[in-house]
Amino acid sequence: MQSQPPDLGPIVSSGHLASGAMPALSEFEFAMNMTVHAFQRWMVRCMAAAGHPDLSALDVLVLHNVNHRGKPKRLADICLVLNIEDTHLVNYALKKLERLKLLKAGRKGKEKTVAVTPAGEEACLRYAQIREQLLVRPVLGTGMDPARLSEIAAAMRSLSGQYDQAARAAASL
Repeated sequence: MQSQPPDLGPIVSSGHLASGAMPALSEFEFAMNMTVHAFQRWMVRCMAAAGHPDLSALDVLVLHNVNHRGKPKRLADICLVLNIEDTHLVNYALKKLERLKLLKAGRKGKEKTVAVTPAGEEACLRYAQIREQLLVRPVLGTGMDPARLSEIAAAMRSLSGQYDQAARAAASL
């Protein structure tokens, strides 16, 4: 008879953080960290397969955000939607995407805006096609319930608010 392996507890990267009142939060943080890095690696490689190999994960996120709904965006709005505090990082990505002719600068009154170019729109479309084939189909093949995935996303957005609030509190210490 085979013996069962011992229960080693939650899978975490920092046992000292899992020893408090909520070990599951440490387990979530480790899983989120792994997911973030895998997602960023995916975005860069998918966009490279779409014909744009020199873009960072942030560049890809910004391009997709500006392409969203085909309307020009302001820097502040992009940062707000993507929950990025450091506007310099997004501004650098915008300038890079403009140099690559994937975005174009414009104005709405006194404010600078950016809009997707036909080349940027094509890059997003190609990315979506590759994503459908290489990511969406295999995930569907796992039998994962799309409603459950939406629930997980909602929980993650809710937790992001908790982390934001904790970051504000920590900044005041």
